[in-house]
Amino acid sequence: MNEFINQALVFVGATVLVVPLFHLLGLGSVLGYLIAGIIVGPHALGLIHEAESVLHFAELGVVLLLFIIGLEIQPRKLWSMRRQLVGLGGLQVLLCSLLFMAAGLLYGLTPLASGIIGFGLSLSSTAFALQYLIEKNQFNTTFGQSSFAVLLSQDLLAIPALAIIPALALSESSGSEGPTLKTLGLFLAIIALLGLVSHFLIRPLFRLIASTRTRELFTATTLLIVFGVAALMMSIGLSAALGTFIAGVLLAESEYRHELEANLDPFKSLLMGLFFIAVGMGLSLPLIFAHPFLIIALTLAYMATKIAMIYGIGRVFKLNHDNSKLMALAVGQGGEFAFVIFGMVASMQLADNNAIAMLTAVITVSMALSPLINLAHERWVIKCDEAPKPQYDVITNENPEIIIAGFGRFGQIFGRILKSPNVPFVAIDHDASQVDSLRKFGHKVYFGDASRRDILETAGVARAKYFILAIDDMEQSLATAKVLTEHFPHVKIFARARNRGHVFEFMELGLTHIKRETFEASLSFVGELLREMGHPTDRAQAIVERFRTHDEVMMLEQYKVRTDENMYVSVANQGQAQLNQVMAQDTQQSFIKPLSGSSTR
Repeated sequence: MNEFINQALVFVGATVLVVPLFHLLGLGSVLGYLIAGIIVGPHALGLIHEAESVLHFAELGVVLLLFIIGLEIQPRKLWSMRRQLVGLGGLQVLLCSLLFMAAGLLYGLTPLASGIIGFGLSLSSTAFALQYLIEKNQFNTTFGQSSFAVLLSQDLLAIPALAIIPALALSESSGSEGPTLKTLGLFLAIIALLGLVSHFLIRPLFRLIASTRTRELFTATTLLIVFGVAALMMSIGLSAALGTFIAGVLLAESEYRHELEANLDPFKSLLMGLFFIAVGMGLSLPLIFAHPFLIIALTLAYMATKIAMIYGIGRVFKLNHDNSKLMALAVGQGGEFAFVIFGMVASMQLADNNAIAMLTAVITVSMALSPLINLAHERWVIKCDEAPKPQYDVITNENPEIIIAGFGRFGQIFGRILKSPNVPFVAIDHDASQVDSLRKFGHKVYFGDASRRDILETAGVARAKYFILAIDDMEQSLATAKVLTEHFPHVKIFARARNRGHVFEFMELGLTHIKRETFEASLSFVGELLREMGHPTDRAQAIVERFRTHDEVMMLEQYKVRTDENMYVSVANQGQAQLNQVMAQDTQQSFIKPLSGSSTR
């Protein structure tokens, strides 16, 4: 017991002392955990000696991480990623494996050993890459989803590989075949079983547990499911993390998805930190000190080759330069599966132990360098690649009653109508090509950023009475609204909103004149449809107006519960039921004329 408490004290103390320091320096928490592991590990202070046993326990953090990510990805979304999974991820593994296999052959390894090691080197660290993407809030970006597809493909391919590798070695030595098909068959059977259990057993079980209102019981049940699936997958020698990811996907449409995620997140965060510490503890400092330049050179060459290859594959799959580059940097390090594969190579005596130790050190150092390379890219490369700041127009001697920000298809309607009675207004647009095009048609439009206070002041906002906020970009329109409400509260804002969420954010700023950009056009078109179907004009208009009133009331009700997803959905469902009931009553009272084959128009 004393030993356990002492070890826990070492881990927590190292984390508290080192990780915040690295966060303050902008180096990220992952590198902080790695350095903390190196410091307390057997090759430095020696406070913890059994790095491998700690790593095995800490891998539960990766298991929980994949389960939580699975909860965010519904089966239909996973199916929509099939092109990226099969094409982008599969091609990355194939080409990188072949390239590193060629290097192994040049080194003098056998074709079998070169192929296995090449495959191991093609894999990336799911834990490191996903933690980095989540920490930077980049998981749902284009390159974030592409990176995830590559990582998931690697994990999917690692399953048959872990079963095939021993069979290949056995076949080469004795000519017999290993239990590859049996293992793969068991994997598919487990996936089918998980699908049935999640639908017919787990969801009803969660409903029963939720009715008890005992939070700790809900948490315990969640952990039981995750660790149970992990144990089941490990019992047939396959990836526990991938199994729990699939379990998460199968539960992604459960009404308790967010509760599951909230309950597991603290455990996941702690165990992920412990995982990175364990990786740092396992770094062989004596080997690195014995061959520092060789290992650093091999690591840089390995990462440069892999990053270049992944970048090229991204471009082949129509990702632009920036997304291809960011994806390559995110998954350019070595992976945890390589440790397992290299261990299998060593146990089967396919390569000498010195080469395996060197490769293991390269993989570990690549993990440590990955956050540093990404940080260097953020600090220097992105700044160098940034386009020069645009030279906005100088606005002088304007005394408008109205300012229009965003002079696209929406703002131009205001401009054309106001121009007829000669109402003075100033138009500002952030798109230089749009401004040039509009000026050819005689419109007076300035090139500028309406979210900047200085530009608004020179445009005469202090003297203006009304502000038409017609900017297409949601973030820029919200930024402009914030500047106006904070510094120019006298101006009445008429805001264009993209959707309900955009409306809610405007309402939080105190705006009252808000219109969704397609709402009125849709209502008008529905009225036209009803008239075409045979409804008299007054009845069609009454139906549209009834819906308009109902929708405005419902939007106010949903605004009150916008932060609670369950309540938000409940209010929406109740509102739809009320609307259906009212419309049905109107139909019975012949307010809405029943449809017939003839038109009364």
